Amino acid sequence: MTFIALLAAVSAVTFEQFVQWQYGTIGIVGLLLLTVGIKAKSPTCSSIGAIVLALMMTGPAL
Repeated sequence: MTFIALLAAVSAVTFEQFVQWQYGTIGIVGLLLLTVGIKAKSPTCSSIGAIVLALMMTGPAL
């Protein structure tokens, strides 16, 4: 059980670092809003986070 929790924590930190490297500070803010919205069951907060991430990913294409 401890190994699975450690593996989940390491993968979460790795994913956050990848988003930070790829999309910068705004990407981390979007990911944070999405995560907090899901944990708090707030559709507004999670929607704003998802929109920020979607805009970051499609920004160069526009």
